[in-house]
Amino acid sequence: MSIITSKRLLSTRPILFFSLIMLLKSYLAWMVIFEGGPSWTTMLKEIPFVLIVYCLIEWFASKRKLLYYLIANLTMTSILFAVIMYYKYYGVIVTYFALAQVNQVTAVKNSVFSLMDPYFLFIYTDVVILMFLMFRKNKAIEWKNSFKRKENTRFVVGLLTVSLVICLFNVLPNRASMNEIVKAEQMGILNYEAYTIFSNKDIDYVDSDQISQEKINSVKKTQPPAEPVLHATANGKNLIILQMESMQNFLVGLNIEGQEIMPNLNKLVKENSYFKHFYQQVGQGNTSDAEFVINTSLYIPPRGAATQMYAGKELPSLPKLLKGHGYDTATFHTNVVEFWNRGELYKAIGFDRYYDAEFFGTEDTVFFGASDDMLYKKTIDELARMDQNDNPFYAQVISMTAHHPYTIPDDKRLITLPERFNNTLVGDYIVSQNYADHALGIFIEDLKARGIWDNSLIVLYGDHLGLPIYSLDRHEKDLMAEIYSREYTYTDMINIPLVIVNPDKTVQPAEYEQLGGQVDVLPTVANLLGMSLNDQVHFGQDLFNQTYNILPQRYYLPSGSFLSSQELFMSGSGFEDGKHYPLAGDGNDENKATEDEFERALELLNLSDSYVNHLPNWKKDQK
Repeated sequence: MSIITSKRLLSTRPILFFSLIMLLKSYLAWMVIFEGGPSWTTMLKEIPFVLIVYCLIEWFASKRKLLYYLIANLTMTSILFAVIMYYKYYGVIVTYFALAQVNQVTAVKNSVFSLMDPYFLFIYTDVVILMFLMFRKNKAIEWKNSFKRKENTRFVVGLLTVSLVICLFNVLPNRASMNEIVKAEQMGILNYEAYTIFSNKDIDYVDSDQISQEKINSVKKTQPPAEPVLHATANGKNLIILQMESMQNFLVGLNIEGQEIMPNLNKLVKENSYFKHFYQQVGQGNTSDAEFVINTSLYIPPRGAATQMYAGKELPSLPKLLKGHGYDTATFHTNVVEFWNRGELYKAIGFDRYYDAEFFGTEDTVFFGASDDMLYKKTIDELARMDQNDNPFYAQVISMTAHHPYTIPDDKRLITLPERFNNTLVGDYIVSQNYADHALGIFIEDLKARGIWDNSLIVLYGDHLGLPIYSLDRHEKDLMAEIYSREYTYTDMINIPLVIVNPDKTVQPAEYEQLGGQVDVLPTVANLLGMSLNDQVHFGQDLFNQTYNILPQRYYLPSGSFLSSQELFMSGSGFEDGKHYPLAGDGNDENKATEDEFERALELLNLSDSYVNHLPNWKKDQK
């Protein structure tokens, strides 16, 4: 077939013209998302779905056929673009349910735009050209007329049937795959998006009478000790929980060419209890999910942010536990309380009050809230007031300035890194964390000066990862390899620090090896404060009294992924084709996670989902 004949065929048959365009866009999306990139199979996985859409247009559209093609093209293009951008930010394949939370994107638009490589916009090139042609009236009329040719009905029906069969062949055998990215690659991106809409599989909830703390402990294979160590060593003390924005564990002890990056964090680590194998357990809600997990010792929901899905429930929580012992409870965050539905969450978990953007003002804002300087400056005055009361208090203080994309103002850039870190996400991250550490140091000195420090149990941890592997370019990955002296892995990515400052003088500084996650903070704190959890279901465990642990993961890692005391296991289609990453990052190839742990991790998630599902709704009770 000559080039002239091919051009005439494309210009008069829109089904071929637009299918070719969508094939090129699919290749771009696969290039960004999947490890192996596009191949010849990409055409068989993406184009049949496209042809189904276009065949339906050919079958039913007698008028405005070109308009329908343009709408379908724009819709599918936007889906692929959303998939690309969401993957760069979260490392997962976006679904319609996640896109329903698009109202949150406006608050983090700087983060989203910072991840956009210019070549991503090539996916909209044809849309711009076609719009330009549409505005050129004469050309548009000529073009529309050339597209009026109606395809043969038998050809359309045959093509539709074949395309539908291929789509079903791509989808049906791969429905059981655990790993969402693997599933999308096996099905095709557009098929996967359609599958998530129509499958909508209900969770097989466990009956409420089958859920107990004994059952949870049995699945975890742990038993509370008869005489736990450090029990009640912080009895009657205030509790201050410091949630640090995007703080990863590699920052501890980090020096770059003789420059100490986190001096205040390092001092806390050396002088107190430090858990170096501590991991995030957040999902789509990121910071708000960390607040939920820390305060409830429950896992995040199977989809959506916990603040969106669980905020209507009567949740057992740390604030409610402490209020039962006379504590005053409050939470401090410089963003607006409506962001991620926090206001409803705070009611569900029982905080007495919250302090948000209205309290902290706009005097020194960074991104979408007051700076850490203002957070600590105004919080310390409120804590001092609370400390004057007869009863102790619980305060959760949430930092935010070191938020992605880490482009803080010049007056908060307190260090200068070597030139190779300039204009990189890694460099900006380190500089912003250095500022967060500086502000934290001032806050600690204020707590000590006002006599609050010595009378408080203080817990500090990172809320979630700051440097996603899938957001880094080659140079930035090389910088991370320089920091770690090896390849930067998924295990490193979700590793966050945990430091516990206990005012009891008998507690000696120590570095703990045992595995822990955010779900473990509540039971650990309860033991130190001397409070019983016998009547409160929880999925975490006291880190001072347990050595074995299993931490199910969701969202940032594929379903079925978990951490054991030996390694991170990342599921494939199931257990057999999963990947193993040693916690120590020492390159040990010996696989230690077991299929039994894999099954138990999934069971724990189902027990948590079921437990929350059976809880009463506080909103209904309030009415």
